[in-house]
Parts: sequence; structure tokens; C-alpha cells
Amino acid sequence: MSARRSYRSDLSDARWALIEPVFTRWRTDRTGPGTAARIHDLREIVNAIFYVNRTGIPWEYLPHDFPPYKTVYDYYAKWEADGTTQQVHDLLREATRRARGRTATPSAAVVDAQSVKTSSNVAEDSQGIDAGKKIKGRKRHLATDTLGLVLAVLVTAACVQDAAGGKQLLDQIATAHRSVGKVWADGSYQGSVIDHGARLGIDVEVVKRPSRTGFRPQPKRWVIERTFGWLMQHRRLTRDYEALPQRSRAMIHWAMSNTMSRALTGESTPTWRTETGNPPTTA
Repeated sequence: MSARRSYRSDLSDARWALIEPVFTRWRTDRTGPGTAARIHDLREIVNAIFYVNRTGIPWEYLPHDFPPYKTVYDYYAKWEADGTTQQVHDLLREATRRARGRTATPSAAVVDAQSVKTSSNVAEDSQGIDAGKKIKGRKRHLATDTLGLVLAVLVTAACVQDAAGGKQLLDQIATAHRSVGKVWADGSYQGSVIDHGARLGIDVEVVKRPSRTGFRPQPKRWVIERTFGWLMQHRRLTRDYEALPQRSRAMIHWAMSNTMSRALTGESTPTWRTETGNPPTTA
């Protein structure tokens, strides 16, 4: 690693140790033309990706003490396409579950969706209007475990109904997380979603809102709302800036990898909500 001054988004030695074997194996396994000249430190590439993810800057605005932005983006795209990004994310999720006294594989999940505005570089045919929330952009369909850790992600146009996205999430869960037999959801996932879950051997239960007025955390479902809050601490996710939906999905995985690796090593990043004298909140 270079002797440059560190940024607050940089990996500590402890955080890098959690994921370094994945990237070392990735580099070792790469053969063929163009793989002989290994100029850039992979830790610095990951640091640059975390910097973009946390600060929200365009790729071309990366500070000059990182590797060239085109190189960083090339690694970012390669790792998304070959599954390395998700492999790192899933490794950290399993480690986080074990650290919390859970088994590596979950038995229950929570599903929900979040609509966000898009930037001007997103193609029109990749966007839509969420009529209920009056947002033009994309929709993030998420499934988490009961700790709020992401199990499945689907990024669609915002006009895609929660029920349609929910069925695809259930398909992902049934394929990648066969131990999950219970899923909690809100009222937009009734009827066909429940039936689809039954066909997959998953019991989908709709959690009804309390009749009382005012804010009340939703039983079982509050953990996924907290997950959306974790994502919003990463400025690159406050809008959808990615030209391709799969790149948006990768940004979510990087944000969660940041959150989980910090939790595993006991690190935290102060936010603007932190008051003097109070301990910083995890980001």
C-alpha cells in the first residue's frame, strides 16, 4: 500500500484482512493476455471503490493519489460481472452472522422495496414512475435476514410493482438460500406473492400495520428499514447514478460490505448526526 495520507473511507489493516484472501485468489486465478503486468495494489483499488461509494463522487473525480479512475472502474465492472463483489459481500455476511451467534445460513427473511430518483445518465428505458410515491427512477427490491443483512437484491424501473419484484426475490432466495422457510413482508406483497412463496416452499406472512397513529416500528419488518438507512449513509446510493442496473446492485453490495466489515472489526465512522461527547454511529 502506498504512503499517501489516508481517507476516512480507507480499509484498516483489520478490515482488509477479512477480504484479502478473495482478491489474492482472484488475481492468482487470472491468466491470459493482459494479466502479466500487475501494477496496481488491489487494496488501493478497493479503497477507491469505497471512496466513491461513501462520498458519492463521479468516478472521474477520484483524487489523483488513487489509481486512475478508468482503471478503478474497470476492476469494479470486472468484479461485478464475475461475481467477486458478491463473493466478498457473502463472506462478510456469514462472518457477521457467526459473530452475532447465528448460523451462517438464515432460516427467515424480510422483503421490501425502496424507490429512488435517478441521475441524468440513466437511460429512459431503465427508469419508471412509482405512482404511489411519485418518484421517477429505479426501485431497489431487497431481501434481508433478521439481522438486516442483505440476502438478495433486484434493481428495476420504479414502475415495477412490489409484488412482481417480490416474486423474483423469492426465486433468488429459493435458489441461493434454501434454508429460508419464512418471509415477512408488508401489505403490498399479498395474494400472488404468498401463492408464489407457497409453491417454492416458503411461508410468506404479511405484517399488518398497527392501528395506532404515529410512528411505530413494524414487528419483524423494522430490520429491513434499518438496512435502507445503512444504505443511505453511502452518498452514491442517495440517488441511482449507475447506467446499468447490475452496477446499482454492486453498489449496494459494496455499501453493505463497508457496514459489515466495520461492525466485525469494531470500527465506526462519525456522521453529521453525532453530537459532541456521544460515541459515533456506525456507517
